Amino acid sequence: MNPSFDLAALRAHADIVHETIAPTPQYRWPLLSQRLGTDFWLKHENHTPTGAFKVRGGLVYFKYLKETQPGCLGVVSATRGNHGQSVGFAAGRYGLPATILVPHGNSREKNAAMRALGARLIEHGNDFQESREHANRLAEQEGLHPIPPFHPWLMLGVASYCLELLEAQPDLDIVYVPVGMGSGACAMIAARDALGHKAEVVGVTSAHAPAYKRAIESGDIVEYPTATRIGDGMACRTPDPAAIAILRKGLARVVAVTDDELATAIRAIYTDTHNVAEGAGAAGFAAATQEREQLRGRKVAAVLSGANIDADVYRDILADH
Repeated sequence: MNPSFDLAALRAHADIVHETIAPTPQYRWPLLSQRLGTDFWLKHENHTPTGAFKVRGGLVYFKYLKETQPGCLGVVSATRGNHGQSVGFAAGRYGLPATILVPHGNSREKNAAMRALGARLIEHGNDFQESREHANRLAEQEGLHPIPPFHPWLMLGVASYCLELLEAQPDLDIVYVPVGMGSGACAMIAARDALGHKAEVVGVTSAHAPAYKRAIESGDIVEYPTATRIGDGMACRTPDPAAIAILRKGLARVVAVTDDELATAIRAIYTDTHNVAEGAGAAGFAAATQEREQLRGRKVAAVLSGANIDADVYRDILADH
């Protein structure tokens, strides 16, 4: 199936998402705007039932999976957490068992949330890529459907939040979107283009996980190790070629942010809005802070893509340890 990403298709898939979850708000936060010296908005994907934007993609993916593979025995996927919660959430609604692979040392609280959604959780490997490779082996061994981290069905669901933001703010100049495997940023590009919106889409990656930034800028799909402590949602070692093709064409640029910049952004978001942001969720504001001198007089937004950060990590960040 080669789905369409025209405006009618994006709105139809947004309706599928909204049957289960309500649109999330976007707010202009005065104190964050003061910090940047511009008109600044946050899109609050931390307000979904799983605390992250990924749940939207899971709902659309499982709808098509049930329609196209009615005899499916179960699903398997790899994650650092938010994609896995999306899979667990949607699998429960469609009555399918879900197996989730996570790397050793993954977030304890994300692991607990996936188990609470009914998923069978397996720890395997030292990073996301090793977990993903083992998930593919399990799919063959157990006859499970492997759900990839990037897929057009996931994009169609995720694009619902992009439509919400861009239609609510038709005069937005720039939107910063964190880049993990790419579904969020690719969906924002698709929604921007379908609407004919003027906003620049800026991708944000971790400076300690350089594979996506290098692939977007050079076109070369090369693995690089990851070393981020708090940007786990952006800790991707192996770029997806389909995502890179979209990002290279549609992004205005890519900004890399350090863990220290993420920690500063997490503190600012809590202080100024009393919202919790995980590392990837704070990446957009961190990038805007890095570029604040060129944002004067422009209307800017960032996607607070998730709030799923372990309590002990969050405590240390707020205490500036």
